[in-house]
Amino acid sequence: MVRSSLLLPLLAAASAVQAKARSPKTVAGAFIVELEDGQDASDFYAEADADAITRMNLTYTLFKGASIQFKNLDTADAKAAKLAQLPSVKNMWPVRTYGIPEPEIVWTGKQGRDYVDLKKRQLGNDTFSTHVQTQVDKLHRDGITGKGIKVAVIDTGIDYLHPALGGCFGPDCLVSYGTDFVGDAYDGFNEHFPDPDPMDCGGHGTHVAGIIAAQSNPFGFLGTAPGVTLGAYKVFGCDGQVSNDVLIAAYNRAYEEGSDIITASIGGPSGWTDEPWAATVSRIVEAGVPCTVSAGNSGDQGIFFASTAASGKHVTAIASFDNAITPAVLIENFYTIAGSEPRKFSYTPGEPDEWAGVELPLWTPSTDSTSTTALGCDPYPADTPDLSGKIVLVKRGTCTFVVKAQNAAAAGAKYLMLYNNAPGAGSVTVTSVPEILAVGMTTPSQGAVWLEAIAAGSEVVLQMTDPTEAEQILTEAVNTATGGSVSSFSSWGPNWDAHQKPQYGAIGGNVLSLYPRALGSYAVLSGTSMSCPQAAGIVALIAEVRKTLDPATIENLLSAHANPVKFNYGTGPDELLAPVPQQGGGLVQAYDAAYSTTVLSVSSLSFNDTDNFIPELNFTIKNTGSQSVSYDLSNVGAATAYTFAAAGDLFPAPFPNDLSAEFATLAFSEDKVSVPGGGEVTILVTPTPPTLDAARLPVWSGYIALNGSDGSSLSLPYMGIAGSLHSHVTLDQALMTTSTSAKDEIYEPVPSNYTYVLPPQGTANETDAVIPALAVNMAFGSAFVRADLVPLTTCPPNITKEVFGTKTIGQPRSFPYLYVSRGVFAVNWDGQLDDGSYAPAGKYKFAIKSLRVFGDASKIEEYDTTETEPFRITYGAVNATVPARH
Repeated sequence: MVRSSLLLPLLAAASAVQAKARSPKTVAGAFIVELEDGQDASDFYAEADADAITRMNLTYTLFKGASIQFKNLDTADAKAAKLAQLPSVKNMWPVRTYGIPEPEIVWTGKQGRDYVDLKKRQLGNDTFSTHVQTQVDKLHRDGITGKGIKVAVIDTGIDYLHPALGGCFGPDCLVSYGTDFVGDAYDGFNEHFPDPDPMDCGGHGTHVAGIIAAQSNPFGFLGTAPGVTLGAYKVFGCDGQVSNDVLIAAYNRAYEEGSDIITASIGGPSGWTDEPWAATVSRIVEAGVPCTVSAGNSGDQGIFFASTAASGKHVTAIASFDNAITPAVLIENFYTIAGSEPRKFSYTPGEPDEWAGVELPLWTPSTDSTSTTALGCDPYPADTPDLSGKIVLVKRGTCTFVVKAQNAAAAGAKYLMLYNNAPGAGSVTVTSVPEILAVGMTTPSQGAVWLEAIAAGSEVVLQMTDPTEAEQILTEAVNTATGGSVSSFSSWGPNWDAHQKPQYGAIGGNVLSLYPRALGSYAVLSGTSMSCPQAAGIVALIAEVRKTLDPATIENLLSAHANPVKFNYGTGPDELLAPVPQQGGGLVQAYDAAYSTTVLSVSSLSFNDTDNFIPELNFTIKNTGSQSVSYDLSNVGAATAYTFAAAGDLFPAPFPNDLSAEFATLAFSEDKVSVPGGGEVTILVTPTPPTLDAARLPVWSGYIALNGSDGSSLSLPYMGIAGSLHSHVTLDQALMTTSTSAKDEIYEPVPSNYTYVLPPQGTANETDAVIPALAVNMAFGSAFVRADLVPLTTCPPNITKEVFGTKTIGQPRSFPYLYVSRGVFAVNWDGQLDDGSYAPAGKYKFAIKSLRVFGDASKIEEYDTTETEPFRITYGAVNATVPARH
């Protein structure tokens, strides 16, 4: 943990970007202030009122304070540092913004369609697959619906007028309470205009609400807990992000308004427990309210990429597992082969969708679906025929839909049909290519039929009708490749404290749910944003059965009764169980957890890394039944995941990380134990980590299997690290670029000794000036990053000080930077320093120091260091868009 005295001033960064997963950004001049309990805060308000306005009043039972916005951005950081030292100020943080883990939109309905004429295909007994996979269907058959439980949804709002969400808002309605904290125009950075109406205009929150509590609808599914009452706390506008002061307010408001469960599918890369939003959620859990938070959609980043606030202590982080089927509502049209009778095919119309009356033959760049040519990602050869009278057929994958459309349009095409590279048929949008009048996607099997016919020399003609008038079919393609496996997009833990994240998972890949009426009423989305609300609904079901809302009890039950699954590379299951940092306890099994008479005292065991190794941990087996039960204990190892591809690598490997079948061995105080009815027994666990290359930071994990004589079967996940987190370098490099380059996320370095001509002091915010930007590439997480401006020419006397051996005139007003994940963050700099003064014109470099994981912030040897190339700054009357170079 970083001592508070070293966190000042806590300054707002202009931009922070992770290569593929966007890091949180900060709101310039805005700060969250937590006040000391029982302390007279008049000194704070007297100081703050002179220079700042209150953004949000954050006076609640579990949090006392406010967020403030300084009127003068040029002096904001110096003023904040002064405020932070007042006796009444307990903590102070910059205001940061977070987004929704961007879900994949697989399919959305069309506005104005009521779907009452929907036909269903391949539905069997009509049981909703996501419920079958998690045993929710069994609880529904017992009449368990979550009745009487209040679930707060912190999201984009809810379209409460949707007929499957009750059609009203307020007392006696399904969506009975909540508010809008921000207004529709809010984007995370601009002013918010709260109002009492939490109507959703973004779509995400309604989809989440449907997963929890959908009522009867033409698609024939219900929510996970259709008997609950929903609270809608709208924290997003129609687009954009949300600031953490709004999130702190929403969580505390939901808690104080009596919510039994709070769920949020929101987050950003971090992995630290002490961020203010994560700490807020932790307090609410400790006060007795279960909180589920999505683990994140950055699975491609590999291990050690936990999201906040899912990274918080006691917060239940939810992983995503893929649906066993891929649901989609497809449009039926017809085709002929060599003049045959018309045959039906199904597809998803995209945007644009001017298919009405189109009857044209298919043309494809390759009939071999395994070839790169079939993808349509490269410009077509010069001998390609005029495609204006054809429908171009290409395979999904490798490049964007727009690139495929541009290549087809360049050869004259007006119509484009894709065949999927996965089960189902997704949505396609190519409206930015005006030459394309209509686009759609069909299934892989249908694409194969057409390719075979074309390869045989037959002409395939599509007979298209207006999508708004064509017959609709609900299809459910069996997902044989990844159904039931951890979704590849699901973010990996652990957090930087080496604690297990996620806790367990639910279904988040290809989930059918509700959508705002204005956006089509129904949609299939993929993401941990979908698994998280299912988990929240399951918590409600467990609470109804067991008559308890104790967060630890419910988490322990759901983790112990989850099903661990095998690792999946995307083509099918491996022989090894997926690592605990990817799947947590496994795929939750609601019925088993609800009626279990065996309760474990913990949800997991984390043995930390080699430096902080915990040689033994214990857990208690409690038998709540009336009869004695004997349990056999055994160790089931999961795949050990290497953080680094090779010893000496600076950056952790992306997904899929290298795996090893070398497991830890566990010694139990008792391998077989009998627990009397109403009794409990404590088991001591002593691990021996596998002997592997510690330089690659292997993360070992597995499950303690408990098989009872009453037929019960439980598992307790555990994990540890066979290496030292502290030993790994956190910094790659720092470079100087421009604000324009940073905005475009290019980070092109300027040459050594480059001269920046800055606008006059204090005027950068009033111009479109191109100013310096410092880009820092983090190889590993760090709780504290400082940047010292080092003069390389003579400075006026008495302005240079020495900090950790570096002679500096101060830090940019955007530093120190706190609780960063790995990846790039960039900070624009107008010459102002942390004390409010401006650096004199001259030659400088930045010296960056990044605290190592588990490092002591007071010791210089605990930091990694790097420097930028030298650069010069001058101040001019106007900013030069192309500065001089020396």
